[in-house]
Amino acid sequence: MTRFFIRRLILIVLTLLVVSIAIFAVTTILPGDVAQIILGKGATPQDVETLRNELGLNRPAYYQYMDWIGGIVQGDLGDSLYLRRPIAELLQSRLTNSLVLAVFAFFVAIPSAMLVGIWAGTHRDSKTDRVMSTMSMVAISLPEFVTGMLLIVILSSTLHLLPSSSMMLPGSSPLTRPQILIMPTLTLTGVIFGYVMRMTRANVIEVLQCNYVRTAILKGLPMQRVILHHVVPNAILPTITIVAASIGWLLGGLIVVEVVFAYPGLGRLLLGAVETRDVPLLQITTLIIAATFTFSNLAADLLYAALDRRVRLS
Repeated sequence: MTRFFIRRLILIVLTLLVVSIAIFAVTTILPGDVAQIILGKGATPQDVETLRNELGLNRPAYYQYMDWIGGIVQGDLGDSLYLRRPIAELLQSRLTNSLVLAVFAFFVAIPSAMLVGIWAGTHRDSKTDRVMSTMSMVAISLPEFVTGMLLIVILSSTLHLLPSSSMMLPGSSPLTRPQILIMPTLTLTGVIFGYVMRMTRANVIEVLQCNYVRTAILKGLPMQRVILHHVVPNAILPTITIVAASIGWLLGGLIVVEVVFAYPGLGRLLLGAVETRDVPLLQITTLIIAATFTFSNLAADLLYAALDRRVRLS
């Protein structure tokens, strides 16, 4: 286990290094000039060139990358070119807000999807199974922005139950107004709920057809005990990989959801960096998302090995 963990950490570091090079290469060839964007259209070429020299944009790309990655290793994330503020300061509140929303969505979607999937799998072809399977297909098919707009129309504009916007005052926490998290959370959980529910249902149906489950039933064990002790543990294990992949879907959905509901999180910060061509801010936010995805996959592998003794990590 220890050797596997060390090897995976080394692989993650190498992966993030390659990702950082790709991010830097892509962001440096984006169209537009950040110096021109900062100064506006009325700036003279001399002013633009002076600002480019001040920001170090005229230096060779190799030196810019080494300064950037070296600063990250030392804990210095640099400064935003457009906002002229330390990136660490900008990320502090935005990252916390996105983390709160992601945790809410994760713990709403995953347990409920597994419970519904287990119920649907043990009641195959029933009316409840058909309804839940149809609802999961609808949830998977609808993009996040469509789901978000439908929730705004129904819960906000029509029923007036929830605020249509999740805007907050600077420095405030979303936990002080938990109602602003409800619609973004429901929007994020749609796709994840559908995938995890259908995977859990399929695994339960497959395990129910195994010989050891049939033997337990023929021995006269109560069906509830068979499901809890034999079916559920073996059906949930393959779902762990889908749960890890759902972290990536969750991070991708955050960008859309935060824009739809005006939620001040990492996704809106990333979009703002793209619009203003704020390369350092764009690079850091993208690297954070990539790191989160890689570490979530590592956690899934370790959890799978801990739950299934047949798996040997070497």
